[in-house]
Amino acid sequence: MTHWTTLAQQYDATKDRAITELFDGSDRAADFTARAGDMVFDYSKTNIDSATRDTLLALARDSDVAGRRDAMFSGARINETEDRAVLHTALRNLDGGPVMVDGVDVMPEVLATLARMRNFAHDVRSAGYTDVVNIGIGGSDLGPAMAVQALSPYHDGPRCHFVSNVDGADISDKLRGLDAKTTLVIVASKTFTTIETMTNARTARAWMREHGGDPTRQFAALSTSEDKTADFGIDASRVFGFEDWVGGRYSVWGPIGLSLMIAIGPQAFDAFLRGAQDMDRHFCAAEVHENLPVLLALTGIWHNQICDHATRAVLPYDERLGMLPSYLQQLEMESNGKGVQRSGANSLRHTGPVVWGAAGTNGQHAFYQLIHQGTRVIPCEFLLAANGHEPDLAHHHQLLVANCLAQSQALMKGRSLDAAREIAAAKGFTGAELDRQARHRVFPGNRPSTTLLYPKLDPFTLGQIIALYEHRVFVEGIILDIISFDQWGVELGKELATSLQPVVEGTEDPSNQDPSTAALVSYIHQHRD
Repeated sequence: MTHWTTLAQQYDATKDRAITELFDGSDRAADFTARAGDMVFDYSKTNIDSATRDTLLALARDSDVAGRRDAMFSGARINETEDRAVLHTALRNLDGGPVMVDGVDVMPEVLATLARMRNFAHDVRSAGYTDVVNIGIGGSDLGPAMAVQALSPYHDGPRCHFVSNVDGADISDKLRGLDAKTTLVIVASKTFTTIETMTNARTARAWMREHGGDPTRQFAALSTSEDKTADFGIDASRVFGFEDWVGGRYSVWGPIGLSLMIAIGPQAFDAFLRGAQDMDRHFCAAEVHENLPVLLALTGIWHNQICDHATRAVLPYDERLGMLPSYLQQLEMESNGKGVQRSGANSLRHTGPVVWGAAGTNGQHAFYQLIHQGTRVIPCEFLLAANGHEPDLAHHHQLLVANCLAQSQALMKGRSLDAAREIAAAKGFTGAELDRQARHRVFPGNRPSTTLLYPKLDPFTLGQIIALYEHRVFVEGIILDIISFDQWGVELGKELATSLQPVVEGTEDPSNQDPSTAALVSYIHQHRD
């Protein structure tokens, strides 16, 4: 019998059990909590019991999570479809030893690039720049944009703005009101060919020239293509490259994080790296039953692959982590949204879940209705700091904490029909109307959630959080036997967009397209200004 079969049987035997029953006569709250330094992961409000946890841990062991983890950290080419190592962890290996790729230690180059970034950030922060515009897309945008917002209390450098969408509204709105003479533009594209990024970069260059700026000294590039950046007019001293073993959605730790370093300063950026390094060490050293990335991944496997809950809500109770759900959406869905195993055979089960969410408490007034009383169960992942950054508004943070804890409690406990009848009766309803009104006030409960707690959202803690979720995605990918580090699913649409551009522009006949696309193009041509 496989572990998957055992898990399915355990689910069938316990699916109608109340989560609250698991707390009876046990120290479940402590037993189903794990720590990494000051960070606490509580998964007690799930229907995972000790037997199920043992099976999940056995699944992780037999999937060789530890072996594949060690292979990743050692520089093995675990991105097998692209024949690449996966070494974003090397970018935060500040206190570690050599990291070898094909017999070459990559750390001297990593540290040299980091030193160049520090010097450049220092120069920008002291040169009178008021604004930085980062132009990228996907991992070249979501990571730094999320981190800059998350660490806004630590900003003491120029304001940062992020442009990613090729929709002209994005760059138009971001540049409006900026002084072209005091704005630095960072173009983030590994190949310097990404069509959305380069279109926006050329628009920004034209804007700067038109408004008195100097693109020859006010542009920087995050790219490995020195010839293309030179052709664009960016001096090599302002070009920061990174190797092909750093995937875009894992790249905020290196040159892609330059805008963050400029915003918060090199010292705080180093703390950010050290937080991630700390989680790396925990991931490599902690036993599986105490390992936060492993436990977070196994909880996700239980809910998605075993319980068949197709979506996952990420709910940070921190306004400054408002972009985290979008960041994790790309991290998880681009990494594990695959339909084939490493061998090329079709996957035996569903792979990555749909990841979504928003910051609390706003989400409570938007979609929590569905989470609490909808017909589909949506596992929730709460994130919460014990302390805020506004001591003069401590009562705000206390209310925020109370709301977060109340939501996870309400999801678990629910409200019975009898309790709902008492509420309806207190409002004066009687007879059949009382029963009808009561049923609208029933909460099914028994809906799972996890909570990640940390002292305060500072650079070190943000580094821990991001690295935790990176490793969680890795563990899930290993257990599902898929390759988490390629993204072929984005290629076809890009190829078709390139071929369709002349059709949209009107220089090619749309009749060669499928009838639907041809009709849509025809409409656009008819209504174009």
